[in-house]
Amino acid sequence: MEKEPWRIEKEQMVKDFHLWNLEAEKGQIVFAGSSLMEMFPIHLWAKELGPDIPPIYNRGVGGYRTNDMLPILDACIFELEPRKIFINIGTNDLSDASEPIEAVMDRYEQILMQIEKRLPQAKIYMMAYYPVNYDAASEELKPCLRIRTNAKINEANKQVEKLAAKRGHRFINVNAPLMDSQGRLKSEYTLEGMHINPEGYRAIFADVMKYVLE
Repeated sequence: MEKEPWRIEKEQMVKDFHLWNLEAEKGQIVFAGSSLMEMFPIHLWAKELGPDIPPIYNRGVGGYRTNDMLPILDACIFELEPRKIFINIGTNDLSDASEPIEAVMDRYEQILMQIEKRLPQAKIYMMAYYPVNYDAASEELKPCLRIRTNAKINEANKQVEKLAAKRGHRFINVNAPLMDSQGRLKSEYTLEGMHINPEGYRAIFADVMKYVLE
């Protein structure tokens, strides 16, 4: 079966990670996950804060699910030997109506267990999944957001928090600045109802950096 163009593109991105990691400074900060991580330019914005800010490497891969991340942990995390790892993975799994949240968390736990084994001293920050906004969504995205609802995201976040507690990691939720009065992703902060625009990422940048620098 022929691969979709987006997947070919992302597989090339992972190959590039291997090359970039050769030049990267070990023992620093890594952000890993899917598109909501890939699109967060924290690695660029952090440089604007001055030379005292530690290097941040963004290894998010858009479109990937938990089962996609499992085999690419070398490229996204291990080769960098980070001391802090920020993870946001699983939202694409939530877009699949056939995927129970429990199965997603099982695979998420497998990811954590591999990291714990390879990098036992690393601090792991498990980020809450971001809200969406069905009313602000493009027509082509609305079918997806009828599955990936905020109610489902909120339930999944509870499970991520429980998983973090079980494994002894940090669960962090920086969603407050992104949410409107109804708990949706603010319309001015979204590209098409699901992904976040630069203004939205700017709204949470300071909060995320507090954890990077603590």
